[in-house]
Amino acid sequence: MNDGDTADDIMGATYRALCTHGYADLTMQDIADESDKSKASLHYHYDSKHDLLCAFLEYLYDGFVDRVEDPEGEDPRARLLALVDAVLDKPDDASEAFGTAILEIRAQAPYEPGFRERLTRFDEFLVDELEAILEDGVADGTFDDGVDPEETARFVVTVLTGAATERVTAGRPTECTRRMLAEYVETHLLAESPEVEA
Repeated sequence: MNDGDTADDIMGATYRALCTHGYADLTMQDIADESDKSKASLHYHYDSKHDLLCAFLEYLYDGFVDRVEDPEGEDPRARLLALVDAVLDKPDDASEAFGTAILEIRAQAPYEPGFRERLTRFDEFLVDELEAILEDGVADGTFDDGVDPEETARFVVTVLTGAATERVTAGRPTECTRRMLAEYVETHLLAESPEVEA
């Protein structure tokens, strides 16, 4: 088994252990029990549970980028909506228990710089992707030239993060967020949108 296979096995075991035990009760032994490795073997690769979870967040980041990067669409509007859909669509293999565990890890970010740094990468990647699409749309006349691409991108990421949190904490579906963001694009971003009366 090569190093890539070992890493994939450990990341898969971490996923399964988080689904079963959550973040707070997770131990290195729990992860070892979900793999074909011993606890000592895990410690050979990772000094601590914290280090392993930081590596796991990097693994999730790579998968997230692969899933949502370069959304398809014939124009910036279509690409923007496709990116929103890709973010709101829960991966087929993501369980509710896993969503809860990730939310627990996110809650530790203010106290754990390693978690905060890696979770921030998700948000910054999304901001960069959205900002690039918005800049393209302003340049080609799809979006109003008064749109601030960076501020708009950060606003959309905040909405998407809130929707993901509510899906986990309240079981709220993301369809309302999807619909309202699509309406926001039509009424506030498109260059040809009519003025909305107050």
